[in-house]
Amino acid sequence: MMQRPQPTKTERTFGEDEIIVSKTDARGRILYANEVFCRVGLYEEHELVGQPHSIVRHPDMPRAVFHLLWQTISSGREIFAYVKNMAKNGDYYWVFAHVTPSYGRDGQIDGYHSNRRKPDAAALRQIETLYAQLLQEEGRHADRKQGMEASVKLLQGILAERGQSYEEFVFSLDEAERNTGAGKQAA
Repeated sequence: MMQRPQPTKTERTFGEDEIIVSKTDARGRILYANEVFCRVGLYEEHELVGQPHSIVRHPDMPRAVFHLLWQTISSGREIFAYVKNMAKNGDYYWVFAHVTPSYGRDGQIDGYHSNRRKPDAAALRQIETLYAQLLQEEGRHADRKQGMEASVKLLQGILAERGQSYEEFVFSLDEAERNTGAGKQAA
């Protein structure tokens, strides 16, 4: 595996009409990465294929969110999630990911497919606040597993307080932005 870069404060972007696509095996090893993924992440395709998808994991991402993601997709359900990724040089880029399981001829999950779009900026401000809370909770524990468990519990509590699943929460951010934007235009 390649040496992990130090995170920079430089954001990389991609077009509203572009989609970052990847396919992995059941263990999360990359089988396919499209041109947009390679360009935004500053990788050649051969550098990604065979690597764990976590090669693009940014340290600002709470482990609780990945726990939720893996728990959801490994049970056969799709998930939508906001994810901060890291390019090969340490730059970051945000995505709104839609991850779905893929099934083999035997009916068992044999991999995952992910389409990532450019996220809404207003929704990201709320996600960044939530993710900072989760990271802070993770950091309060010397043991990484205990930190993740505490962060998962915090996330579950926040969602329960809102009466929403994570997916309902992320879609409510987009819906709130559309309603706010529409109200501003009418005024």
